[in-house]
Amino acid sequence: MYELAILARGGVLLTVRAVAAGWPPGRLAGRLHRDGWQRICRGAWAAPGKEVDWRVRATAHQLLRPDLVCSHGTAARLHRIEQLHGDNPPDLLHFTTRPPARSAHHPRSRIRIHTTTHLTDHDRTTRRGLRTTTPARTVGDLIRRSRSREEAVVIADSALAHRAVDGIRRAPLVDYEDLATELATPRPGSARARTWLPWAEPASGSPAETVARLRIRDAGLLPESQPTLLTPAGLPLHPDFLFRAAGLAVEIEGYAFHGTRRSHERDITRFNALQTCPTIRRVLRFTATEVFTRPDRMTATILAALSL
Repeated sequence: MYELAILARGGVLLTVRAVAAGWPPGRLAGRLHRDGWQRICRGAWAAPGKEVDWRVRATAHQLLRPDLVCSHGTAARLHRIEQLHGDNPPDLLHFTTRPPARSAHHPRSRIRIHTTTHLTDHDRTTRRGLRTTTPARTVGDLIRRSRSREEAVVIADSALAHRAVDGIRRAPLVDYEDLATELATPRPGSARARTWLPWAEPASGSPAETVARLRIRDAGLLPESQPTLLTPAGLPLHPDFLFRAAGLAVEIEGYAFHGTRRSHERDITRFNALQTCPTIRRVLRFTATEVFTRPDRMTATILAALSL
């Protein structure tokens, strides 16, 4: 019999693999408990001391079922695509497979299995060691299931943009043509999703900025997004929104940008530098909380500033 650690893959052990290697089921169960192996789900265990996070759980389910492909919210996490609300509950794993498997939601194991006949090799890739839908397919799946324009455009903006997500900077994952091609496929929700795609803006810097842009445009305003301005010293700056004729810059302060003293100091320095740009006469700043909960007050403040 092989040692259990040798039989594990990525710190995940399948009981069927251990039994096939010669471990009697009764003896195996006792050994797993004595050595501190952690049960992930039926038939899969995590090595002693290993953190059983969503990636470990997804690995276990894919080892048990090679047909499962991470999709929807789980694929978004793998690709670092931001969502407005994310999974609900946040630890729910999403997989997609082809028939004859049934669509299912397993609350106790916290997984949801989607089925589709439209899942080709072109729609699949590998990311961070897991089989997953491609960025374009992931965005398409999420937008088609979105409950609002805001949810859909936040997802599209994130995939189209350079972003720092979970502290890691990444390049754009798709371009506009990729998404247009994906949404041209006749699937449930595609027609509505196509009406939301023109609202996407690759220059957007955060989910809060996306929602702010949508609310500002709903008020009949059309600012520039992330234009390049130069300070007197030649330093390039990119305000979130610029009303050039009025010399008004609008900045949206997302949750993720002020987690440390150093980041806060950088923001203050940037704010002061922005006010030295010859184009700028006034800067308005709004928090993500204001954008999400009191957008009407934000737009009213901008309108009042533009009327001065």
